[in-house]
Amino acid sequence: MELQFDKYADGLMPAIVQDAKTRNVLMLGFMNREAWEQTQTLQKVTFYSRSKQRLWTKGEESGNYLHFQGGAVDCDGDTLLIQATPAGPVCHTGADTCWNQANTSDNFLEELEGIIESRKSAHPDTSYVARMMAKGINKIAQKVGEEAVELVIEAKDDRADLFINEAADLLFHYLLLLNAKGFNLREVTEQLRQRHKTA
Repeated sequence: MELQFDKYADGLMPAIVQDAKTRNVLMLGFMNREAWEQTQTLQKVTFYSRSKQRLWTKGEESGNYLHFQGGAVDCDGDTLLIQATPAGPVCHTGADTCWNQANTSDNFLEELEGIIESRKSAHPDTSYVARMMAKGINKIAQKVGEEAVELVIEAKDDRADLFINEAADLLFHYLLLLNAKGFNLREVTEQLRQRHKTA
């Protein structure tokens, strides 16, 4: 669909910004053709500020950029949906969103992936994730194997609490291994979705 900037007298099209990961709506701004082009060039969401009467890259003063991940146009070609990764609070008030809502995911596994990513660069003395990453891929893979065996052993018994604990341990270390290999759960989910389509 071609973007219909000319549909509006001022050439400004509404641009809804959505967090690429959590899918939460972060803010609404306006883009003209130049702002849209600059967004793609800079890979930072850029609007046309009606108050400043100029192009305005979100975060240019605060450093809280919206890193551009992709965009889509609606069925009429006159509204943009921008997907971005925020580098900090989005609202000038310091809130996560311009609606004063927390930008959290309903999917805790995705949130946990973010925690793993943030902690792998911590000091190994203060972070289990960093300690495991420092040991290398072979040790992480071995740990996944150990946790899988422990889960199988618990599956043979009727102790639900121990089974759930071992399942959680396995899942955590599986996420750790995915991260160490440069992958994420969404890619695995997409692979399963593709298999489902062909099954």
